[in-house]
Amino acid sequence: FVDNNEQRYVKDINYQLREFLSPQQFEEEWIRRNLSNRKILLMESGKMEENIKDKAKQILTDYLQKNGHRKTPERYAILDTIYTIKGHFDIDMLYSYMAEKEKFRVSRATLYNTIILLIDAGLVIKHQFGNTSQYERSYNNETHHHMICTSCGKVSEFEDETLKQAIADTKLKGFHASHYSLYIYGLCNKCMAAKRKKSK
Repeated sequence: FVDNNEQRYVKDINYQLREFLSPQQFEEEWIRRNLSNRKILLMESGKMEENIKDKAKQILTDYLQKNGHRKTPERYAILDTIYTIKGHFDIDMLYSYMAEKEKFRVSRATLYNTIILLIDAGLVIKHQFGNTSQYERSYNNETHHHMICTSCGKVSEFEDETLKQAIADTKLKGFHASHYSLYIYGLCNKCMAAKRKKSK
């Protein structure tokens, strides 16, 4: 989000630079400034991700202590890996990711048991897309909706502020919602095109 004053300020600076620099110098300066801004944003994003991971670890620690579970390195490694993955994953993907990228081997049974524990701790959400189970991190994860292709099984995420607001404004009698998931089933563009081609 950039406010109007900030946009005007950037335009003024760009206008002033154009007056004093040759077109090539202006382009080089513009690229240098934008690369510098991107580096700052990436650094801030990286710090934010680390803060999210640290908070998720603290939630897990509190949950394990409260429920009398052991604090094992495997549980924390699995949590860390899950909070590294962007989007949905299944157990097989998590197993492969941990073995290849994290160089940390755990059994599938440990993964299943830890996932159940993380769901109970409120750190992971389970989705049932058709006949497959997929998971995603839940702490500090923006509410989003899912489109599921009934032909190929592709899952796409989308956000719609109007839809979010309509759901948030909905009064549920005798019920206090904490979160929700919305699944829209249909055909993706690729499968729709294939279906049209087949019917011709």
